[in-house]
Amino acid sequence: MTNFPFSDNGFSAAFDAIQEHMDRVLRGAGVPAALRATPQAHFPPVNVGVSGDSIEVVAFVPGVEPDTLNVSIEKRLLTISGERQAPQLPDNARYYARERFEGRYTRVVELPADADPDDVQARYTDGCLSISIKRKEASKPRLVTVQ
Repeated sequence: MTNFPFSDNGFSAAFDAIQEHMDRVLRGAGVPAALRATPQAHFPPVNVGVSGDSIEVVAFVPGVEPDTLNVSIEKRLLTISGERQAPQLPDNARYYARERFEGRYTRVVELPADADPDDVQARYTDGCLSISIKRKEASKPRLVTVQ
């Protein structure tokens, strides 16, 4: 009998479980989604939809001041860019975890061919940038009367 509290099988099984867990973590499978860094190329996240009259783009930009947002359209490409600043910590504080991206960003969304770059509206509400791009009149659906 030994004074060691684990049997050989239990001890090595525990180490095997730890090793397996560490392998998953290092591969990214064991890291909770909230702790995974989002690549800069995917900021801001966007939703894009199309209605009969317009193309609707919603960019999620929490913590960004509206006057720091740059929105442009050129050759069917909608570009959203700017810079996101980190909130200032008190002088005696330091980070031990950082999940929020900070710094310059650019997001480009390809628009459908019928987007009218001359008829665009953008508004910022509660951390969401909503961009409405009208569709060209010639491409809107229309009812054809059968005679």
